[in-house]
Amino acid sequence: MAKPPILDCPTVIIGGGIVGLCLAWFLAEEGVEVAVLDDGTDAGTTANAGSLHVQIQSRLIRRFPELLPGVEAALPMYPLAVRHWQRLTKLLPTDIDLRLTGGLMVAEDEEQLDFLRTKAARERTLGLEVEILDRRALDRIAPYLGPAVVGAERCASEGKVDPLAANTAIAAATRAAGVVLHRGTRVLAITPDGAGYALQTAAGMVQARRLVIAAGAGTGALLAPLGVHVPTAAEPLHMNVTEPAAPLIGHLVQHAERMITMKQLATGQLVIGGGWPARAGSAYRPPEVLRTSLAGNLGLAVHIVPEVARARLLRSWAGINTTTDGRSVLGPVPERPGIFMALPGDAGYTLGPLVARLVADHMLGRRPELDLDAYTADRFRAAAPAA
Repeated sequence: MAKPPILDCPTVIIGGGIVGLCLAWFLAEEGVEVAVLDDGTDAGTTANAGSLHVQIQSRLIRRFPELLPGVEAALPMYPLAVRHWQRLTKLLPTDIDLRLTGGLMVAEDEEQLDFLRTKAARERTLGLEVEILDRRALDRIAPYLGPAVVGAERCASEGKVDPLAANTAIAAATRAAGVVLHRGTRVLAITPDGAGYALQTAAGMVQARRLVIAAGAGTGALLAPLGVHVPTAAEPLHMNVTEPAAPLIGHLVQHAERMITMKQLATGQLVIGGGWPARAGSAYRPPEVLRTSLAGNLGLAVHIVPEVARARLLRSWAGINTTTDGRSVLGPVPERPGIFMALPGDAGYTLGPLVARLVADHMLGRRPELDLDAYTADRFRAAAPAA
C-alpha cells in the first residue's frame, strides 16, 4: 500500500527564495492555501548582496553578449521592480535599509567612457533616465572615488537593500499570512497525478493541484522530465562583506569594463561583489570561494575607492546567479496545465517582488501589470532538445 503524502496542498511553490516567498505571501493574503518547499541550499536569495539594478550591467555585455537582446527587451521591468520594492517596504514590519541613492558605473579612460555613452544612449531609447558625468561632476557627488576614475554613467533610480534584513522580514510576513514553509525539502521529481502533480522528496510524497516553479537554476532539471524545456544555468559568483566602517560609499558602484559592485549598508558594512567567479559546488552544497576572485575583487575595490583598504574583511562567500536568455520566464506552461513559472531574469533579486506580484495576479485571475505573453516558456520550445 502506498504511503499517504506528507503534504497535500492546493498550491505548492518549489523554491523559497525572494520570488517563492513573496509569491506565497501574496497568494495567502488572498485566501489561497499555499505551501513552499525549499531545499535549504544557499543559492541565490540567501547568498545575495542586495543590489537593486536598473541600468544594464556591463558584465552582461562583456561576458554574455548573446543575452543582450533579452536583457534589453526586459529593461522596462527594472524601474518597475524598484517601485515594487518601495511598495514592499511599507508592508513589512521591520526596516530593510532600502535606499535609492543612485548607481554609478565608473570609467577609467576615454574608451570606457565612450562605451558608457553608447550604452546610455541605447538605454534612453528604452526608457531609462541615465546621464554621463565627468570627473568634476563626480567630485561633487562621489568624492570617495579614487584618481583612476575619469567619469561615470549615473542611474538615479538604482540602490540597495540589506538582504539579510529583507529576507528575514519577508519570511516573517509569509509565515504570518499562514504559509507553511518546508525548509530542507528537496524536490527530486515531479509526476502528473490525476488533476494535479505528485512531488517526490526525500521526506516522502507531496500532492498539489497547482504547482509554481520558482527554483532558480534548478528549474530546467525539474521540468525536463515533463517535456518542458527551460535552459537554466547556474553561474557561481563571489561576494565579500567588511566590518562596519565610517560612512564612505553613497551609491551602488559598478565598473564599465571590470566586474564589481560596491555599496555600504546602514550598519556601515561594505558589500563588495559583482560577478567574480566561484567554484561550482555539488547538487547539495553551495559553491566555494576562489582565492583568485577574493584577491581580484578586493583589489579592484581598493583601486576604485582607495579608502576601502582601511576596512577589515569580515566574510567572503559564494552564491548562484541564474541565467536563461536574459528575460524572465513567467506564467502558465500550456503543455502542463496547473504548472506556472516564476523565474526572474538577470538581477533576479531586484526583480523578485515584481515577478511574484505578476504571477500571483495571473493565478488570481487578474490582469497583471505587465503582459506575460512575452515571458512564457513557450519561446524555448523550438530549441528544445530531442527526446
